[in-house]
Amino acid sequence: MATDHQNPATKQKQPVASNFKLVIYEQENFQGRCHELTGPCNNIQEADVTKVGSILVLCGPWVGYEQPGCKGEQYVFEKGEYPRWDAWTNSRCSDCIVAFRPIKVDSQGHKIVLYENPSFAGKKIEIIDDDVPSFHAHGYHEKVSSVRVQSGTWVGYQYPGYRGYQYLFEKGEFKECSEFGAVLPHIQSVRRIRDMQYHPRGAFHPST
Repeated sequence: MATDHQNPATKQKQPVASNFKLVIYEQENFQGRCHELTGPCNNIQEADVTKVGSILVLCGPWVGYEQPGCKGEQYVFEKGEYPRWDAWTNSRCSDCIVAFRPIKVDSQGHKIVLYENPSFAGKKIEIIDDDVPSFHAHGYHEKVSSVRVQSGTWVGYQYPGYRGYQYLFEKGEFKECSEFGAVLPHIQSVRRIRDMQYHPRGAFHPST
């Protein structure tokens, strides 16, 4: 059941009962009915939520999806307020979110290797414990067709400056771009996902 709207500041003062907590509001600016999530939701309509107008992340991080079953365009959410759809995406392709799941962040170290060709072939760029807003500035001008995440959790972006489509990279191997949700092998920036539990001074703050 959806609950009545409460002021976000009031809700943030309440004790957190779970390692993950996200509140969906059906209208922008945290108005209208709201629904609280503490675990995965493959289809918000099954939870009697008709639309996502704004999002309050009390404890995260989370990833949202454009399509049911955690498919389609991805949107990474870290602790904070998202008053309308353009606060969580600038791809300008869709304002629709219908699925959510928590992102497990259990490593303080971060290492990712991105490869030009599928199956970890061709030129590569290796990143350790750093955020890279532009691959071009680091001398890497190639496409990204496969990825190895050795530690940490990351989000890649279609364009420099953390813009465009987002791609979540959790620990493991992605042999081709379709395995991380991309239609084309275009990634030009990447950053670490660091939540307050493990990185109290490392939370990401998007520029306004």
